[in-house]
Amino acid sequence: MIDITHIEAAAARLSGHALRTPLLGSAFLNDIAGRRVWVKAECLQHTGSFKFRGGWSAVSALSAEQREAGVIAYSSGNHAQGVALAAQRHHAPCVIVMPGDAPRLKIDNTRALGAEVVLYDRERENRDAIGARIASERGLTLIKPYDEPEVIAGQGTCGLEIAEQATEHRIRQADVIIPCGGGGLTAGVGLALESRMPGLRPRPAEPEGFDDTARSLASGEVCRNARQAGSLCDAIVTPAPGALTFPINCRLCGPGFAVTDDEALHAVALAFTRLKIVLEPGGAVALATALFRPDEIEGDDVIVIASGGNIDAGLFTSALSRFGG
Repeated sequence: MIDITHIEAAAARLSGHALRTPLLGSAFLNDIAGRRVWVKAECLQHTGSFKFRGGWSAVSALSAEQREAGVIAYSSGNHAQGVALAAQRHHAPCVIVMPGDAPRLKIDNTRALGAEVVLYDRERENRDAIGARIASERGLTLIKPYDEPEVIAGQGTCGLEIAEQATEHRIRQADVIIPCGGGGLTAGVGLALESRMPGLRPRPAEPEGFDDTARSLASGEVCRNARQAGSLCDAIVTPAPGALTFPINCRLCGPGFAVTDDEALHAVALAFTRLKIVLEPGGAVALATALFRPDEIEGDDVIVIASGGNIDAGLFTSALSRFGG
């Protein structure tokens, strides 16, 4: 069982290492959404996403012997970079298994952080099998991107900050919309809010066609995505909700959302022009939900997590050119 004590322990290990990211607002975004929109800017976290929290939490919880032997993770890029930086700062060898179609920026950044990158075809190969094989051959500790207790606990530290910041802004009731892949951030934040501010309700946001969590929450049982690629929101495309994360999210979350790639790109442009932050499409789906699905949200306030900002320059330029903010 993962609970608030695990998140508090992770917060203690992250103290002095992770950034306390800001909660931003814009009157222009409020006008579009028809309510106050508060943006938790995790794109400003180390490595450009919330994933550093879970990576540091997991690596720092290992024994000295495990860190000396090294770690392995699989990821489309943000978990890769979070684990790679945590491993580098703990002087631990690191191998990352990444899909070959991951954004070049994420692959290059992961290598620059000292990790060995192993590429695979996400349509034809199984990343779990590849990771398990390499881990066994080399004696590495596998750090999963969401179905790992210490990773969930680390992501939950974002929820602790949201509870504190909501209190500062006198927000007692609100939907908290969270970009969701396997559900680690959603579960961690949900557990933190349940303990610290239960009036804030977590709700997952996903890309259309890859809304496995929303469909699973609606049906009460795990649903899988028919495809593993084909969305600009690559950072949050996963096969199905996690075995550890889904029961937590089933208990704590409100209904999920799905947005189009174009809506995510529009949110990327608006985040830049109105908040001066850079988001990737997968990191912008919660903001897109707040702006373009207002009738599906309750209350005068909505909190959205801007979960990552690792976007290729070409795609970012395209978003600004098409939507202009």
